[in-house]
Amino acid sequence: MAEDCIFCKIAAGEIPADVVYEDDHILAFRDINPQAPVHIVIIPKTHFQSIMSVPAGDPVIGRIHQAANRIALREGIADTGFRLVNNCGEDGGQTVPHLHYHLLGGRYMEWPPG
Repeated sequence: MAEDCIFCKIAAGEIPADVVYEDDHILAFRDINPQAPVHIVIIPKTHFQSIMSVPAGDPVIGRIHQAANRIALREGIADTGFRLVNNCGEDGGQTVPHLHYHLLGGRYMEWPPG
């Protein structure tokens, strides 16, 4: 756990969140500033600063994708479609230095996104 990381604190239960999915490795919760009817943040419980810091062969990305599939089914957006987004680095729009994905759905997703 990184001491000053808000997502590490959420994963540790130190900061409350509206959790929608949890297993031994992954935590998912509703975004506090939703950009779609369904907007869920999916994080690994282990701290990685970004996708660039995940070691080769680490299963974390596959676990996140599996969690996203389960959540999309539970939220009723699997059949209509959804967007799974990872922002990496400052220019990529990453605002929290902890690997995370945004699962967005429940409306048509415009392209390009921004």
